[in-house]
Amino acid sequence: MRNFISNLVASRFFQFYVTLVLFVILFGLGSVMFEGFFSPQVFLNLFIDNAPLIIVTVGITFTILSGFGGIDLSVGAVVALTCMSLAYLMRDTSLHPVVCMLLVLLIGLAVGTLNGFLITFFRLQPFIVTLGTMFLCRGLTAMISRDSVPIDNAFYGDLAFWSLPIGDCFLSLGALVAITVVIVASIVLKYTAFGRGVYAVGGNEQSARLMGLKADGIRWGAYIISGFCSALGGITYSWIMLSGYTQHGLGMEMDAIASSVIGGTQLLGGVAFIPGTLLGVMIQGTILTIISFQGTLSAWWTKIVVGILLCMFIVLQAMVNEHKNKLMNLKAESTKSKPKAKA
Repeated sequence: MRNFISNLVASRFFQFYVTLVLFVILFGLGSVMFEGFFSPQVFLNLFIDNAPLIIVTVGITFTILSGFGGIDLSVGAVVALTCMSLAYLMRDTSLHPVVCMLLVLLIGLAVGTLNGFLITFFRLQPFIVTLGTMFLCRGLTAMISRDSVPIDNAFYGDLAFWSLPIGDCFLSLGALVAITVVIVASIVLKYTAFGRGVYAVGGNEQSARLMGLKADGIRWGAYIISGFCSALGGITYSWIMLSGYTQHGLGMEMDAIASSVIGGTQLLGGVAFIPGTLLGVMIQGTILTIISFQGTLSAWWTKIVVGILLCMFIVLQAMVNEHKNKLMNLKAESTKSKPKAKA
């Protein structure tokens, strides 16, 4: 039994199991406390309400996973710039909304490309680079308009209110996009050479280079993915808000980082599990839903609880890493102590 627990703690999925148990406990707690909480639609609403954050968190997970202190603080600002650009394009031009969406996706790709280029080729710290692009994108958003710009395009409104019936319940288009992003990202990380390269570079960059992997290109690709996910998250965010505003997505980068870490992504890089990332977002959504059902608590309690959970999971990561190191040392010592076979 002791060996089983030890191996479980050392498993790469251990933190995912902890996150899953925590989500079940929180959802079960809400179901016991409030009538109507335990229903399929309440569960599906976690996807509907948090679709932009799910998409953005998937993108930021790639950057953290790539190592070298990987982080992307520009994601929330890209969401705001995306929403504002969409509102401006549909208000002041005759472009079709689909064309507008494709154009704003290019904004995300451009920001991700810039971040990746500066980080990989100039070896600049990701924190500083993405902080700079965060200010850049917020500034560009304010230059377009400091006031809220409504999106009143009929076609775009139909997209925003479209939903997929599932029995007596429904899923919004944004939620379906978020689920698709999670599935695609999981496949990319597990079954493609690029995905395995991200794990390798984040785990040990020097070893990855010795194996012939193009570490700079892989890390650059991770930031491009993050930029694309930020713009795509901005599109889904605009379906919820139907407006562009400078304060859209404010603090979303912190929510995404917290969700990714709670979901099992290690800040040192090399370890991540996309379904765990999804659960990290849903834990935040469940806490907010419990507060909404309660009715008297401030939504800021979500930040307080998430902050506590984030600290706990960082400590948990440190303990798990220490346990893994002990196991590796024990195995190394046992290998050395074995008598050599006689010729």
